[in-house]
Amino acid sequence: MMNPVSPLFEKIDSSISKKVDLIDTSYVRYAVRAMLACLFLTLGTGIAFAVGIKAEELLPGSGKLLYAFMFSWSLVMILYMNAELGTSNMLYMTAGVYRKRLGAGKAAKILFTCILFNLIGGVLFAYLLSLTGPFQHVASDGFLVHALSGKLAKSTIQILIEGMFANIVVNTAVLASMRMKDDGGKVWAIIFIIFIFAFLGFEHVIANFPAFALGFFVTGGNLPGMTMGAVAHNLFFAFIGNYIGGGVVIGLVYAWLNNSNSRYVD
Repeated sequence: MMNPVSPLFEKIDSSISKKVDLIDTSYVRYAVRAMLACLFLTLGTGIAFAVGIKAEELLPGSGKLLYAFMFSWSLVMILYMNAELGTSNMLYMTAGVYRKRLGAGKAAKILFTCILFNLIGGVLFAYLLSLTGPFQHVASDGFLVHALSGKLAKSTIQILIEGMFANIVVNTAVLASMRMKDDGGKVWAIIFIIFIFAFLGFEHVIANFPAFALGFFVTGGNLPGMTMGAVAHNLFFAFIGNYIGGGVVIGLVYAWLNNSNSRYVD
């Protein structure tokens, strides 16, 4: 008896095939799509911080709420503009290898190419954003500085666990959007799912690329607690946590759940 066809994994397999084809036929175009993901993340991070800063001035304590809501639009832009995000590729590449849609070497190439150019895009666009009006005079004790310094002060285990939950949330939003047909419902589903990790302050390695870079540029490198070691510590363990959450808990587990003779597939 053949395994039932999962409509969800038909779409996932199709997405994997497109990624493989693009990186094989035009590495540069794949790299540009990865940089564009951090263009949209930088814009989402920028408006989230700008709104959070203003909200704190008007109503202390409201900054985090509005920051999380505005940041959530980042994934909407990324998905609708077909950009390549490293943390969603953790799901695609892990599921793809398990389902034998691509080899481990090709999966690693796609994933780490994506993350590398996410990083390049994050730093580049954060620098450009730091030159705009809203970020010319950021208070040294304000919402942005406090939020980023808090990230850098977290322990290893906290970063790992928060990274795991962050990418469970992100990839739940990705899979939920794939199953929805109405664009309005899809957009709001993405926003309210991403709101979970943004409001709770969980660690997302790709989102931290433009966030840390923006903090560095707007403070002239004087962000409290920001050292190369602290940034590397956060990014490394956020990456591990993100992979556990997105690659293993969502990607591998759901690939296994759908590799079944049961009619209960996604």
